Amino acid sequence: MWGEVGKGGGGVFTGEFRHALDDKGRLFIPTRFRQSLGARFIVTKGLDGCLFVYGVEAWEDIEHKLRDMSFANPDARHFSRFFLGGAEEMEPDRQGRVLLSPPLRGHAHLTKGAIVLGVGDRVEIWSEETWSAYLKTDGMEPEQMAKNLSEVGAL
Repeated sequence: MWGEVGKGGGGVFTGEFRHALDDKGRLFIPTRFRQSLGARFIVTKGLDGCLFVYGVEAWEDIEHKLRDMSFANPDARHFSRFFLGGAEEMEPDRQGRVLLSPPLRGHAHLTKGAIVLGVGDRVEIWSEETWSAYLKTDGMEPEQMAKNLSEVGAL
């Protein structure tokens, strides 16, 4: 279920963890997530003001899909620049921390507290403030979202 340890094979990521960034911008990645992500993984600018984290194999699949998009499409070029240009390969230290660069921290407004969230095929990193605001303003209750998704056959 959790993928092979050290292979970055992915798996199903679930759970919510709260951690603090240290003064150098290092963030602890929960052991459970590191085991599925592998020894090295990719952190990139995500959507909704957070960071996305992928194992190497999952990231290679995403890169392949982005390479297949037509560079003649302005949206494809823009998204590739945003998503691929913002990506950094990380390797946790012995304490399970990764050093988030200033551009990544800036994108996610990370200063002190962080939420590390398992979201199926990826891990997301949110600032506590952005996550709290997102939960209050997403515009729809979970029950309504489930109903909408069931109407289109997604649930």
